[in-house]
Amino acid sequence: MSGRGLFVTFEGIDGSGKSTQARRLADRLRAEGREVVLTREPGGSPGAEEIRRLVLEGDPDRWSAETELLLFTAARRDHLERTIRPALAAGKVVVCDRFADSTRMYQGLSRGDLRETVDRLHALMIGIEPDVTFLIDMDPGIGLARALSRRTVEERFEGFGQDLQARMRAGFLALAQEFPDRIVVIDGNRPADRVAEDVAARLAPALTA
Repeated sequence: MSGRGLFVTFEGIDGSGKSTQARRLADRLRAEGREVVLTREPGGSPGAEEIRRLVLEGDPDRWSAETELLLFTAARRDHLERTIRPALAAGKVVVCDRFADSTRMYQGLSRGDLRETVDRLHALMIGIEPDVTFLIDMDPGIGLARALSRRTVEERFEGFGQDLQARMRAGFLALAQEFPDRIVVIDGNRPADRVAEDVAARLAPALTA
């Protein structure tokens, strides 16, 4: 589904360290001589970055779950067209901080009973899954404290609190059981260096396939 390149995503609750691990993996692969596109969601293209500001800033109740789903899907479609597909077609490794699994959790599970709608819309408008997804598993309380310590304007989902974090963690772990062929659970309750080494080791077979 991803052409000649390799599509790798990182998922996890807020504050799990997934963004750090995505950057570290991209740096490692570049040092090995591979062409890498490091990107994120929502975002990753000019249009998607504009939508990012709409959905991640402001009051926690700014949008309904249904409206969020449409906004995130619109951002993902633009990201797919302008960034992900061209990079994969060129044989590059795409490393993405969040993708559709986050939508399955935030809008499909934690904010509303919309999982079926999420999957139908994903199949209709996106149509691809990552080759490998690393789920950085983290204690919800620690993750929330980390996320809030960043003190950025993008704290909308952190504003839902630790209960959401706990539901998200459980949901992500259930998703890993649903998609065992592509989702790899990584213990994030360790030093970043150890997590990075674990990620690299688990990705190696996909790089040589």
